[in-house]
Amino acid sequence: MGEYSIGEAMRLFLNKSRLKGDIQALQIEDVWEQVMGKTVARYTEKLQLYGDRLIVTTNVAPLRQELAYQKEKIIQRVNEALGNLVVREVVIM
Repeated sequence: MGEYSIGEAMRLFLNKSRLKGDIQALQIEDVWEQVMGKTVARYTEKLQLYGDRLIVTTNVAPLRQELAYQKEKIIQRVNEALGNLVVREVVIM
């Protein structure tokens, strides 16, 4: 049996567990301001991850429109910040 560091063991566990999506959703919330900027983060109501679909909720119509135009950039930036292909689709609500 191979030896793993605690970090490696946790990563392996999370990759196989049902908690993976919840952990990734929390990671996205943590990097959202860094990825999108303070203004966008301030007016973002909620971020949810369902499978590989990121749901972004905002009540600010101009921001909603701007985010709709930036879906591909959002996918790229979030995945880059997380270092993994987590998001494949973005839905703006």
